[in-house]
Amino acid sequence: MAKQKTNYSCTECGGIQSKWAGQCPACQQWNTLVESLVEENSNRFSKQFHALAPTAPVLQLSEINAEELPRFSTGIEEFDRVLGGGLVSGGVVLIGGDPGIGKSTLLLQALAKLAQVKNVLYVSGEESGAQIALRANRLGIDARNLALQAEIQLEKIIHTLAERKPEVVVIDSIQTIYSDALSSAPGSVAQVRECAAQLTRIAKSMNITMILVGHVTKEGALAGPRVLEHIVDTVLYFEGDTHSSFRLVRAIKNRFGAVNELGVFAMSERGLKGVSNPSALFLSQHDTQVAGSCVMVTQEGTRPLLVEIQALVDSSHAPNARRLSVGLEQNRLAMLLAVLHRHAGVAAFDQDVFINAVGGVKITEPAADLAVLLAINSSMRNKPLPRGLVVFGEVGLAGEIRPAPRGQERLREAAKLGFSIAMVPKSNAPKQKIEGLQIVAVDRIDEALNKIRDLLLD
Repeated sequence: MAKQKTNYSCTECGGIQSKWAGQCPACQQWNTLVESLVEENSNRFSKQFHALAPTAPVLQLSEINAEELPRFSTGIEEFDRVLGGGLVSGGVVLIGGDPGIGKSTLLLQALAKLAQVKNVLYVSGEESGAQIALRANRLGIDARNLALQAEIQLEKIIHTLAERKPEVVVIDSIQTIYSDALSSAPGSVAQVRECAAQLTRIAKSMNITMILVGHVTKEGALAGPRVLEHIVDTVLYFEGDTHSSFRLVRAIKNRFGAVNELGVFAMSERGLKGVSNPSALFLSQHDTQVAGSCVMVTQEGTRPLLVEIQALVDSSHAPNARRLSVGLEQNRLAMLLAVLHRHAGVAAFDQDVFINAVGGVKITEPAADLAVLLAINSSMRNKPLPRGLVVFGEVGLAGEIRPAPRGQERLREAAKLGFSIAMVPKSNAPKQKIEGLQIVAVDRIDEALNKIRDLLLD
């Protein structure tokens, strides 16, 4: 028997190489080439696939009627928020997350509610029908109208789609699906890429809303080729610790809505439930003001969130002081400490500095800079910040405090939750007074520290 030929596919860019190398020559990424079988059959697609994708006519852009795509609700408000208002007919959504975090639970809940008004199909490649039925009973889900197929072969799934013509389909998960047109194993780069491309093509041609569940690597990125994220319309990530009851769903890519939108869920015995006031999760309830704690307003998509930033500064007993940041960028912490020393005269070179964003939320925007520096200064001096204070603002290397986007929305959210003092960049100071909120506009970091001292003396 002749030996089967193999090549090496890049999991990042999908490039094909004849031999293994430590670095992909196409995208320059390291350790991304994996071995796969060479398909000798050039006619990999059946006639059925060609019939589903007719040639589109060439049109002038001005002739195309650009209408807003109609959406339909999943029945779960927080899930709709992350999707940009709901699902779109013909849209393909890819959702990833750690094992056991709640992907299948959320989709089973959403599909059971959609089954009451639409023709839906749940394709399970990881669990049997009995396992899913047991989960539905345990969660108290009414799944009488929910159609289920336990199948992993792509051709059989396509036949079911053509026969039943569902409006919403869930594929759980894309890594378990394989096509007979390819000889490689399920979960390989070639199988994942090909099955996702075929399912996406069918979703577009038959106007089916399709949700794909994807595995993640130990680094937290979606497993398989990176082109998988380029194929689909929307990419969602589950965040949160499996030991915690709270889950965050974040939109990384969305062709039909805002990027970086955030949905907050709480895991209960009856499944995942949306949290209407997520700011309460990220604020610790202290009976008295404590040193090293500062509340900031961060913007997650279209939603302003209040998050408590905690800092602990302690004398270092090692030659190199430690810098540890949880929920915020660690390299930015080192830069902010240098700015604090140079422009405000507060030195922490002999101090261990620990920063934490309460509630497990990850803050990526630079508007958290001012809150981090105020929390560090408060911990070093062991003096709490004024009660009812909320801040936001980016701190530059020259010590200036730069404005943050959507400042008015942040201030209105803080006022709604009962905060009385807001320290903001001067460019974010509102022209009209916000009821119940005292605005303290600052231009530099040393000015901000002086204003804090004045507020404490009042």
